[in-house]
Amino acid sequence: MKLATLMLTASLGLLAACQGQSHNPYQAQSLPMPPAPASAAQTIDRSGYPAAALDYGRYRSWAWQNGQLPSAAGWADSAQIAEMLVDGLDQQGLRPVQNGAKPDLLVSSQVRMERRQFSHHSRSNAAFVGAWDGNRRHSNAYGVGTSVPLRRNQIRNVLMVDVQLIEAASGQIVWSGSAENLSADNPTERSTVLRQTIQQVLSSFPPNT
Repeated sequence: MKLATLMLTASLGLLAACQGQSHNPYQAQSLPMPPAPASAAQTIDRSGYPAAALDYGRYRSWAWQNGQLPSAAGWADSAQIAEMLVDGLDQQGLRPVQNGAKPDLLVSSQVRMERRQFSHHSRSNAAFVGAWDGNRRHSNAYGVGTSVPLRRNQIRNVLMVDVQLIEAASGQIVWSGSAENLSADNPTERSTVLRQTIQQVLSSFPPNT
């Protein structure tokens, strides 16, 4: 019994000695952080922030893009369309640039007409104006009326107006709008619809931000 105890004690001592002499190849090291650049304290990273809202109030003056009036629409000449656009822009606080100064905005517009097919449903009341009796003789009595569903197709003219406002300094489109309305074949009525459509487009400027 004593011999077994002595052998166990000797084995444990030998194991402890081996562990004490073993070398761990992995050693913790800590390197110093590199110094921040001198401009770091003055630089703000804006990538994580939402884009600032555009200040439309700073736009006061405008000019035609490329110095050209809007293109004619066949039934409406350039001068007529330009006059209506000038009036609509004026109502939104935008004035034509004066004395060769640089404008805040450039204006581009397209006016076009398109023919579209519209379908509508209605019902027509029909009735028999006579009837036959049981002896196949004509009777003067009226038959029972009925309602018949009808579908009618109609071709109509649709007037469309597009307006773009471009920042003169950057060349970027800062606002665009469009509207369309049913038009008529009568030139006077069509001119009225054109003016109303242009005013409808520009009424949404500036946008609510």
